[in-house]
Amino acid sequence: MNYPILTPVLAHITLVFALYLLLLQRKIAAAKKGGVDRREAALNCKAWPEDVVKVSNNLDNQFEAPVLFYGLCLFHHVTGGVNQLALILAWTFVFSRYVHTYVHTGTNYVPHRMKAFVVGMGSLFGLFVLAVLKVV
Repeated sequence: MNYPILTPVLAHITLVFALYLLLLQRKIAAAKKGGVDRREAALNCKAWPEDVVKVSNNLDNQFEAPVLFYGLCLFHHVTGGVNQLALILAWTFVFSRYVHTYVHTGTNYVPHRMKAFVVGMGSLFGLFVLAVLKVV
């Protein structure tokens, strides 16, 4: 069987695993440099250097709107509502998450982050509208 709507879901999950690896890499590098109060950092992720906090904050973002994405993709899959538009919207959402992550963990330039966020939320809303139309 072919499950095309699940491919973008797996692409997003890949991003999450990559972020965990990046977070680990940055934390190890920060600890080796010194200057990290491990006792403080164990209770407060903001006690880490900025490059670690950026990844940690972005990782938190991957469990907010993407939860809706997973639910909507599952809805479309289960109800047989996967069509070309749903796939385009799903891939657009995932692409926007990759762009958002690239900006957030790099320059963290908010106007660019906001554009990626708006594109992602727009595509997520589109998936929602398709789901509603399927039900009514």
